[in-house]
Amino acid sequence: MRRCSCRRVDGAGLIGDAMKDDNGILLRTVPIHRALNRPNLLLGCDREMIMFAGLVSGTMIIYILEWKSAVAGVFLWFISLWVLRRMAKTDPYLRQVYLRNKGYRSHYPPRPTPERVISDTANKRRMRNPWKR
Repeated sequence: MRRCSCRRVDGAGLIGDAMKDDNGILLRTVPIHRALNRPNLLLGCDREMIMFAGLVSGTMIIYILEWKSAVAGVFLWFISLWVLRRMAKTDPYLRQVYLRNKGYRSHYPPRPTPERVISDTANKRRMRNPWKR
């Protein structure tokens, strides 16, 4: 497809950029907004994972009530923030891909469906003469 320098008015009276395909037919282009494709990040990290890290760090700080645990909770928060930001910078959808991958089996047997198991009675039924009762 190549971009046409002209602008056209379609049937509804809307003005939009026109595209021409190889046959010369004018096509309308639709903009895809960046906000619709953006990953769901919070503080530059995966949203659910940074919220869980904050929950664990906050629980460690508040409920143990010692200075050592407060320092450890703050340290855990900053380390998890750093790790999760690096992970999101590499691939923002890494957690979703990993969770989808966990649902797959390591080996699929060569059958029409993975759940189908051919029993011995089914094999006997198949081998039986259909003309005999």
